[in-house]
Amino acid sequence: MPETSRLNRPSLGIALVLAAVLAMSINDALVKSLSGGYPLHQVVFTRALIGLALCLVFVRFEGGWSILKTRQPGLHFLRGLLIVIANSCFFAAIAVVPLGEATAIFFAAPLLITLFSVPVLGERIGPVRLAAVLIGFAGVLVMQRPWANAGDLGVSRIVLLLPLIAATTYALQQVMTRRLGLTSKASAMAVYIQLVFFVVSITVGAIAGDGKFVAGLENPSLIFLLRPWIWPEAEDLWRFLALGMNIAVASYCISAAYRTADAGVLAPFEYCGLLLAVFWGWVFWGELPGLEVAFGIILIVSGGLAVYLREKQLARRRALHRDIGEMKS
Repeated sequence: MPETSRLNRPSLGIALVLAAVLAMSINDALVKSLSGGYPLHQVVFTRALIGLALCLVFVRFEGGWSILKTRQPGLHFLRGLLIVIANSCFFAAIAVVPLGEATAIFFAAPLLITLFSVPVLGERIGPVRLAAVLIGFAGVLVMQRPWANAGDLGVSRIVLLLPLIAATTYALQQVMTRRLGLTSKASAMAVYIQLVFFVVSITVGAIAGDGKFVAGLENPSLIFLLRPWIWPEAEDLWRFLALGMNIAVASYCISAAYRTADAGVLAPFEYCGLLLAVFWGWVFWGELPGLEVAFGIILIVSGGLAVYLREKQLARRRALHRDIGEMKS
């Protein structure tokens, strides 16, 4: 039996994932709203500072400062670095790509999590879940529109690849969360991630914070990455505060979810974030997905529902077999 089976509370894990997805979707909308006037490293620094303070409060209530001790600091740093890369690539993309479309491309991540959970965690994927994953990948491929000319896409192919890079690093990070969650509390793992964000944003700010690398650039994604720090306008302060609060909640809930239940079970429920991204994009920026994106979303959601229904069926069978075994004993 895989070692990860020692923690298996799927209902709680699903609830935590849904809470994390809601917080993350609000976070993405806030970052997009700030991308036109502030550098990404300033946004990340402020978010990490506030998020770190709140995560330390979670630590205090989940077991005290002693739970921050770890025998695997290198793995925790690698996990944090992976999520930094994922965030940076995704946020650079949404500076120019509609929020719903970028999120839809990013949703290769739950599919990759399901696949990575097999070799890394020893989890099993039956033919039904495998078919659902393939349906989801077909949806992602449709949204990439490989048949379209570069001029018809509105953005470069490289920018469209950024959410896929983010998806891959995010998936690896979540599989590591499941492994590290056997020995680390969710609040402690959230603190480690915010610390990595803090250190990386400080480093980038020290190198590029004066804006010396932005001169002559025309690509909005690169400008978002490298523009100089500025003091936030009064009306933007609440957005920075909300960013920190949302990322603290999201970091805690997602860490708790993937240390509580199988990665392959939880991954499909992250698809709810796709629908929320479309909603926020429509409400705040008037962005509506084209036919290709809408069709891709249908394929991805269909694959996720197939996985969910299959898991419920398997859970009922396991419960029935367990009850029969107890009756015979």
